Amino acid sequence: MENILNLTREELGEWLENKGIRAYRANQIFKWLYLKLAHDFDAMTDLGKPLRTTLSEHFTVGSMTLENREVSADTTEKFLFRLEDGEYVETVLIPAKDHYTLCVSSQVGCAMNCSFCLTAKNGIKRNLTMGEIVDQVRQARAYVQSMGMDPLRLSNIVFMGMGEPLANYENLLRSLAVILDTDYGMKFATRRVTVSTSGVVPKIIQLGLDTDVNLAVSLNAVDNDRRSELMPINKKYPIGELLGACRKFAMKPRNKITFEYILMAGINDSKEDAGRLVKLLAPIRAKINLIPFNEHGGAPFKRPSKENINGFLKILLDRNMTAIIRKSKGDDISAACGQLKAKKVLS
Repeated sequence: MENILNLTREELGEWLENKGIRAYRANQIFKWLYLKLAHDFDAMTDLGKPLRTTLSEHFTVGSMTLENREVSADTTEKFLFRLEDGEYVETVLIPAKDHYTLCVSSQVGCAMNCSFCLTAKNGIKRNLTMGEIVDQVRQARAYVQSMGMDPLRLSNIVFMGMGEPLANYENLLRSLAVILDTDYGMKFATRRVTVSTSGVVPKIIQLGLDTDVNLAVSLNAVDNDRRSELMPINKKYPIGELLGACRKFAMKPRNKITFEYILMAGINDSKEDAGRLVKLLAPIRAKINLIPFNEHGGAPFKRPSKENINGFLKILLDRNMTAIIRKSKGDDISAACGQLKAKKVLS
């Protein structure tokens, strides 16, 4: 049977009409799936029993299972999901003072092969379906609700988990249609949804045309030779092309593109690097997230000293750049930036 979460509201309406059922029922079903977080069709009590039976005969609600949950000392939580074909992905729930942010995966593994990232070590297995993407959010909201809180407290999404979102563009867009549906879907505001990319240039411009979500770009170096060593995608889309696409990215007047810059000792953390970063990004409405490298056994890089990190930031701020040091959360459970791997839990 098909996972009903793989259908947009319009597609579900068409399916219902083909069964002789009025298409408006799709709105009711969507409310049950994404606002009331129903786990089966029997819970949809304002639908007649014949319709519930028809849905049960043709669809499942979700297709992945929560295999494990780990809690960090800073209360970040990492969920390991087993997919229908036996593959695994990880999703990270990040607490803030008055809300939660969910770090969502878009692929099983990753093909980008960035040298500092643990996710890429096992290569790419496949894209996630639309249903697998939105179900990460559904299950996380249900978990928040199970803790006695309003599920809408999970109000922010970052596509910064496993995979390159823009390499799974169709399913990304389809999932965003549900996530951003303010009438019957998940009711996320566009300003609270961010899609991160390693630099898939053609899709950057397209994303700005197709959606109003925020864009984050993983930059990590200020010259092509070094960036190509760290991020092989730079060989196909070098820095000049990447920043050219960013300048063309359509966004609201007050919005800025976030540039993520992972600081690695002796690699990209010099004062000269900071100065060149300012020159590169000055023509762009940009904000810079400095991310001190989260050390792991899969990469030889080291975290810079606190003095170097703060010195790098000072140069950016002194030259009127918008920049912060992003505090990584969940590193003790391998849930921080670049640490997701989705290994099966061994009993």
